This record gives sequence, C-alpha cells and structure tokens, in this order.
Amino acid sequence: MQDFAAIDFETANSERTSVCSVGVVIVREGQVVDTFYSLIQPEPNYYSYWCQRVHGLGHNDTDGAPLFPSVWAQIEPLIEGLPLVAHNKAFDENCLKAVFRCYQMDYPDYPFYCTCIAAKRRLKQLPNHRLETVAAYCGFDLRHHHHALADAEACAHIAITLL
Repeated sequence: MQDFAAIDFETANSERTSVCSVGVVIVREGQVVDTFYSLIQPEPNYYSYWCQRVHGLGHNDTDGAPLFPSVWAQIEPLIEGLPLVAHNKAFDENCLKAVFRCYQMDYPDYPFYCTCIAAKRRLKQLPNHRLETVAAYCGFDLRHHHHALADAEACAHIAITLL
C-alpha cells in the first residue's frame, strides 16, 4: 500500500464518542507528505481518571477546542480517496463511526486497515504486538506514545514497512 492516511484518536472517557484529540498522517507513494493534529472538545465532556492518566489531556486542554464536525471538515479534504490505517483499527474505526453518529453526520464508509493485525500475521516472533513494540521493530522511535499524532506517525511507519 503506497497511498493511505494513518489515523489515531485519544478519548476522554470510555465512550467512543469522547474523542479529545486526533492525529492524521498522509502517505503518498510510500512517503509522508502531510500531518494533521487537533485537540477536540469531547462528547460527553468529562475525563475519566484512567484515560487522563494515559494521554495526559484534560479540560484545560480541550475546553476551548473545536467540536468534532469542524475538526473533521479540515481532515476530510486531506484524506479524500485514501484508505485509513490504524493500529488496532477496531478502536479507531469505532470511535470515528460513533462520533459521526453522535453529530448526525453521514459516515462515508471509509476502508480501514489494521497494522496490528498485519503485525500479528507477519511478525510472530515479537513478544507482543502493541504499537510501541511493532514501531520499534520497524525502526520507529515512538517517544510520545498516546499523543495522537505520534501514534499516527508510528502507525504510518509500520504500514509503510508491513503493508
């Protein structure tokens, strides 16, 4: 796969609609050509202790942030015609579908691919297939794990290597 958009969401709580940040990496002809990152005001707008502990985001970060529809309006032209790739696509795809439903937006049925599934198939020798493990094996130094853009960059690197 030479052309795709790697995407990663962080959530404020256990609700998949509560996306509070997104990172997107655009890859064309096997090269990163663009990146996008934004904070998002989550819905529902509360932070669980565990989610906040994972990514470090809270109300101070997102209370002034835009709502998902205005953020997606910026992302949509960047990803037009591209398949989406995520590490553990079930999470990110479910977040995307849930937030589209939440804001009563028409979901365009994006094709989604999973680098975690690809890693499990091709890298059986790894002790686990978590993003940081697979990224390191593929030569990517994931220093800011659980920052949506850093995770999307790691996913893009894995996809370039494995897909």
